[in-house]
Amino acid sequence: MDEKTSGINEMSKDLFKKLSDEFGSNVKFEQDLKKKTWFNIGGKSKVFYKADNLKDLINFIKKLENKERIFVLGAGSNTLITDNLFDGVVIKLSKNFNNISLLGDDIIIAGSGVLDKTLSDFAIKNNLSGFEFLSCIPGTIGGGIRMNAGCFGSEFKDVLISIQAIDKIGNIITIPSKDIKFEYRNNNLSDDLIFLSASFKGKKSEKKLIIEKTNRLKKEKEKNQPTKIKTSGSTFKNPINQTKKKVWELIKDSVPLDKSFGDACISEKHCNFFVNKGNAKFDDMKKLMDYVSNKVLEKTGISLEKEIKILE
Repeated sequence: MDEKTSGINEMSKDLFKKLSDEFGSNVKFEQDLKKKTWFNIGGKSKVFYKADNLKDLINFIKKLENKERIFVLGAGSNTLITDNLFDGVVIKLSKNFNNISLLGDDIIIAGSGVLDKTLSDFAIKNNLSGFEFLSCIPGTIGGGIRMNAGCFGSEFKDVLISIQAIDKIGNIITIPSKDIKFEYRNNNLSDDLIFLSASFKGKKSEKKLIIEKTNRLKKEKEKNQPTKIKTSGSTFKNPINQTKKKVWELIKDSVPLDKSFGDACISEKHCNFFVNKGNAKFDDMKKLMDYVSNKVLEKTGISLEKEIKILE
């Protein structure tokens, strides 16, 4: 095994050769992931694959023969990645998965790589309401569906009609939203699915009203949440089944807000946002998350669940 594959233990030489021969420079070994996340934290992935198109993506998945861990990296806006080698395959979808179009008067078809803000802007352009909240959510459509992302009382499930995805053996499937069990920041979709696109339904409205609501939500976000720093948004979910209090209230009442581990600290603007103020490591951020959740548990008896996806 040559130098570029020195960190790979499980994948066979034969499969390496197949991937390299067939997908060329789109396959990289021991690819640095640090700069691909908002936290600016992370080590390398065993294999990194940039999918140019659907045909190649299906072929790539089939070549893996369901023997590797797969993680699809979107905008990296709510992901904390280990500083160690990630023993699996990270897939990044190219701009060919960023298509967006209007079907009829009120249905939008969007690729999974489309940014949430782009979907919101497209809805405004076509006089469709219901998507205003997406202007405040960082990330992509695929990531938003995965976690049923939402804010200001709206969630992905409220506008979703159906999704198109690839399963772990390369089959394309379509799943109507009525067949998906949505919960707060969660659903019952298999982690093995790779989302390709989704269809959404809006409501016709006056463009002026849609813009006014969008701007109102943006101002509310800017007032209460940190921006233009190394953060990954909400760290913990609101424990809606345990208390009516918001998670930031629990943290504020339970944790010394100046607590830090290395360069991992709590945002002064919103205490459910954790920040890399310089060169924080994975362990620093993980320790801070564990410290905060333990303090909240000690003080309130409430167990916090992470909203951020941790890849280790």
